[in-house]
Amino acid sequence: MKQYSLSELCAEIQEVVENDLQERYWVRAEIASLSTRGHCYMELVEKAEDNMLAAKVRGTCWNNVYSLLSAYFIQETGQTLRAGMQVLVEVSVSYHPVYGLSLNIWNIDPTYTQGDLVKQRQATIRRLTEDGVMELQQSLVVPSLVRRVAVISAADAAGYGDFCDQLMHNRYGYKYDLSLFSAVMQGDHAPKSIIAALNQIAHEEDEWDLVVIIRGGGATTDLGCFDDYELANHCAQFPLPILSGIGHTRDMSIVDMVVHRCVKTPTAAAEWLIERVAEQVEMVARWMIRLQRATQLAVTQENSLLQNYLQRMTHSAQRVVMQEQNQLQMWNKTIELHSPERIFKMGYSLTTLNGKPVMKMDDVKEGDMLKTYVADGVVESVVK
Repeated sequence: MKQYSLSELCAEIQEVVENDLQERYWVRAEIASLSTRGHCYMELVEKAEDNMLAAKVRGTCWNNVYSLLSAYFIQETGQTLRAGMQVLVEVSVSYHPVYGLSLNIWNIDPTYTQGDLVKQRQATIRRLTEDGVMELQQSLVVPSLVRRVAVISAADAAGYGDFCDQLMHNRYGYKYDLSLFSAVMQGDHAPKSIIAALNQIAHEEDEWDLVVIIRGGGATTDLGCFDDYELANHCAQFPLPILSGIGHTRDMSIVDMVVHRCVKTPTAAAEWLIERVAEQVEMVARWMIRLQRATQLAVTQENSLLQNYLQRMTHSAQRVVMQEQNQLQMWNKTIELHSPERIFKMGYSLTTLNGKPVMKMDDVKEGDMLKTYVADGVVESVVK
């Protein structure tokens, strides 16, 4: 049996690979890992239905090719090549006695990845819908006057600076209480970093009126993290209203779909907060005007009613006084008609004995002193 040294066997393998295989192959694979150091180094894998590895091989895209393919891929998909992507690449098979088997990448079909990204996005939206969380944020109520704002952003992001400048130097002079919860806003680590910031805010939920997630100053190709299921799920179920302004004008991310309100840029997010307060202030002013008018109308109506009451009371009092005056006049006439003076003037007189009227003859006896009252005086007499 012929014996081979390891290098001899590797040399035969290399010869077979170089001579017997086709020059190029189009291969479907998933990027398991990716790093760039001038050249781009990938680990390409294929997974079985149970998510176990069915195949794995190194892939290399040399710098002069990668710079062209990367720009082309970004232009067509709006995404950068990253781990987790499904790709269709044109490769040549290479074998090195020391470094082993690898694939040299020469071309890429962006439409294949686009289709897979669309499928992933649709699957994420469908999953969130089935979870019943897509509309949860819409049920939350933004306070009438938003003042306490928790901001999730990278501390050195240009968009964060624009947001703060726009908000703190607004034309109305409104004051806001801002606090930054720093997070990574792009790349594979962004979802977990943003979720950590959300959890931190949730622990002090009563301290804030609203959460703003902003990102600016980066490339629009770094927005894939905002389609992440876990991040979107956390945003959808967050107990405070979330406003997103992650700085893109192309497609709406899934996070944009589930938050309470989304705008295009950090500056637009600040303007939305300013205009909301302005609307509330204007509404309060309109209510004050309406209240003043209603108060004036009520006072006018009450004054009118009071005047009516006063007039009715005056008329009623006058009628009572007139009635009493008429009654008094009647009593005066009655008294006048029945007064002793008038009776005496008519020729009548009154005779008394010891101050008591003499009504009949038996009331007196001989010798009694009588007094008889007439119109112009008193006559004294003695009974005989």
